[in-house]
Amino acid sequence: MEIDKNGPLLSIKNVSRLYGTVIGVNDINIDLPRGAYGLVGPNGAGKSTLIGLITGALTPSLGSIEVFGQNPRRFTGSLHRIGLCPASDLLLPKVPAKSWLEQLLALHGWPLKVAAQRAIEVLTWVGLGQAMDRPMGTYSLGMRQRAKLAQALSHDPELLILDEPFNGLDPVGRLQMIELLKQWVANGRSLLLASHVLHEVEAVTNAFMLIYGGRLLAVGTAGELRTMLADLPQEVTIEGPDSRAIAGCLASESWIQSIRVSADSSHVVVAVLEPLRLYSLLNELIQSKHFCLTGIRGETGDLSALFRLLVSRHRGQNSLSIQGVTAHVAN
Repeated sequence: MEIDKNGPLLSIKNVSRLYGTVIGVNDINIDLPRGAYGLVGPNGAGKSTLIGLITGALTPSLGSIEVFGQNPRRFTGSLHRIGLCPASDLLLPKVPAKSWLEQLLALHGWPLKVAAQRAIEVLTWVGLGQAMDRPMGTYSLGMRQRAKLAQALSHDPELLILDEPFNGLDPVGRLQMIELLKQWVANGRSLLLASHVLHEVEAVTNAFMLIYGGRLLAVGTAGELRTMLADLPQEVTIEGPDSRAIAGCLASESWIQSIRVSADSSHVVVAVLEPLRLYSLLNELIQSKHFCLTGIRGETGDLSALFRLLVSRHRGQNSLSIQGVTAHVAN
């Protein structure tokens, strides 16, 4: 089968994956053009299962999947176009990273001399230049993460898939990893970055797929997702010297569920069914009574709250699209 160099990156049609009676992913539909995407969800959400389906390691129980226009289970020869950095740890404690990469590149068909030079280049790029000849069993967890990244991109793939790549990295290592990935994307390569930490993914790309309980809940930029969730029932924190006075004004509103005032009266937490209605009322109170506030925070900036709000949203179906992405989203 001829390879289409300009075709879509990924096409998933009605895909479900079952493990006995347990659902790994449930009825996912999405078409992605080439680009950089974050696959964001808490642990156990289905991220690794979806990655297994994309790489051909797993077979869908229902539906079909194509990567670069091909079935990854049937056309395994095209898998050299994918680089995978799995979440699992390295299990080669006695093998130096350089020797490991040389053997992997040889399996991809690289001549041994070229593979040796490429291994040095990539390990130096990820920050293991001084440790490439040491057994990987002597590496810290952060260094093993770098080694996994090196093997994923050593054969120069078109699509880089990373499953929780920031685990075990210290703050400096995380910054360095982010810069490496931003450079990868800037060079026109495609990226699928799976993580449970929203702000780390947001540092690399602004296009997100949110997955929870095996379902694709939403697709969009961070701003679009927060806008979509802005009027869902949630708790709003109001901060400032006049927060107690504002709590008194809100107490008579029947559509407000509860109000909690902090012990030092520095803020109040308002549980509300209609946040936009609350924001409008706060604006009126500030103008009419000249109240002083220092901040108003909804829940949608926090990832765990973001997922909780999405899961609690009314049952139904929504169509969302960003940057050429078409997705059928089931809540």
